[in-house]
Amino acid sequence: MNTLFPVFLKAEQMTILIVGGGNVGLEKLEALLKNAPLTNIVLVAPEIKSEIVELKKTHKIELIYEPYRLGFLENKNIVIVGTDKPEVNKQVQIDCKNKGILVNVADTPDLCDFYLGSVVTKGDLKIGISTNGKSPTFAKRIREMLQEIIPDNIQETLDNLQKIRNSLKGDFEYKVKKMNEITTVVKDKEV
Repeated sequence: MNTLFPVFLKAEQMTILIVGGGNVGLEKLEALLKNAPLTNIVLVAPEIKSEIVELKKTHKIELIYEPYRLGFLENKNIVIVGTDKPEVNKQVQIDCKNKGILVNVADTPDLCDFYLGSVVTKGDLKIGISTNGKSPTFAKRIREMLQEIIPDNIQETLDNLQKIRNSLKGDFEYKVKKMNEITTVVKDKEV
């Protein structure tokens, strides 16, 4: 049973540390930037891929060409680790635990406080998909399927629903009831 608690973080209000400047670091960096392009990111690694250096030109990324050390955790909200050195990955995870910082260690579910799921985005609609770390490839396929079937004009629907919600008078319970009535059509028909 998947007991993960899904949340959507306001990453652009945080400072995120990525440890690792290779392919995995690049993949995690691109995922962050795709979803929250204004996020403050610090990436630390002795060597950093040129593609990461290119991303720095258009995003808020600080690159530090050094091996990981404990001091890099200061003032960080979340840490993502993706080095090719298991002993470094484990040390970062231990340090994060000791400091109460959430950490994701790529491809090592036992060392993760959270997973980076597959994400479908259509305007303001964002759907996170998780397989509890079992199969990121399957999550990717589900993402592709949802991306295909959710109409491109879903933003218009969301904007209209927001207008209706903002115009409703009454207490919270009344508003919830009315919005449930209005959106029931989504469940009964295709969007």
